Amino acid sequence: MPWEALTEALEALAPAQQIGVILPNSVPFAALAPFLPQLSLVAIAFPAYADGRGFSLARQIRRADFTGEIRASGPLIADQFAYALSCGFDTIELPEASAARQPVPQWLHARESFSATYQRGYEATERNILDQRRAAKAAGRLAAERA
Repeated sequence: MPWEALTEALEALAPAQQIGVILPNSVPFAALAPFLPQLSLVAIAFPAYADGRGFSLARQIRRADFTGEIRASGPLIADQFAYALSCGFDTIELPEASAARQPVPQWLHARESFSATYQRGYEATERNILDQRRAAKAAGRLAAERA
């Protein structure tokens, strides 16, 4: 369902029914938030791989405790896969031309290539690179003081 038709479609549904929406990555989270309880899928359109607004939107949606599927739709590249997953995306829908250039094995390899992030708050079990560096420096200072 396109973003522009969401309000009308939700009014026509029974209260317990849920639907999915395709929205531009330029939609502010505040505009989407009231609809989240009635959505089972949020597909965020990426007009280009270099337009990262969809990553921020996905992160805001997950932080609002949305448990449905979040899908990135557009010409992303495999190098963005690990970051997309850490932002809260469940699936990536690629145009045929993009999928032909980077087949599934390339995406799976890219997912495993990154073990840490630069941003805080994306991985629940791992510290980000900055925190790891700070901890290493502090441990080095502590070892030097004891020597």
